[in-house]
Amino acid sequence: MSNNAQQLVFQRSLVDPQQALCAVLDGASIPNLLTLLAVHKLPHVCLLPGDVDEELAQVAPYLVQFQANSEFLTHFLAEGLHKHWGILAASNAHLRTLRIHFRNLLSVWNFEGKPLFFRYYDPRVLRIYLPTCNTEELDVLFNSVTAYYIEGEAPASLQCFMRGEQGLIQSQILLNNA
Repeated sequence: MSNNAQQLVFQRSLVDPQQALCAVLDGASIPNLLTLLAVHKLPHVCLLPGDVDEELAQVAPYLVQFQANSEFLTHFLAEGLHKHWGILAASNAHLRTLRIHFRNLLSVWNFEGKPLFFRYYDPRVLRIYLPTCNTEELDVLFNSVTAYYIEGEAPASLQCFMRGEQGLIQSQILLNNA
């Protein structure tokens, strides 16, 4: 299946095709991420707080905003699936609001109150974590997000996670079905 066909399948699966998409991308998993973002001329921001040195900036998580018909989405679906590049999310929120939301998710606390770094943007982590969340945790994760789209375990697939009245709603999107 062509890359454009995969993108069309994905676009048809969106809850609101007019809604902006964002991605939280893992600089440690994507070679030359900052160059890729510059080539696509996408609004993006590092999620790590403060001034980040150049070496850390290369492996940091980045929030990127784009439309469902962008060349970047085509590239993400063709090259990033099953390489754990990051997660996609649909949201009507402004980039600044999303930055705060996703930055706040980077820290979790253990039972002793010690802060830990949470790599939720690794699709292997979020795909397993979301179904275990209670109502309060889902409220936090979906605060500014309508839906998460995370690479599935099957090749050329995404898992869609949305918040429903009764809890988490999950569905699978097979990108090789045109």
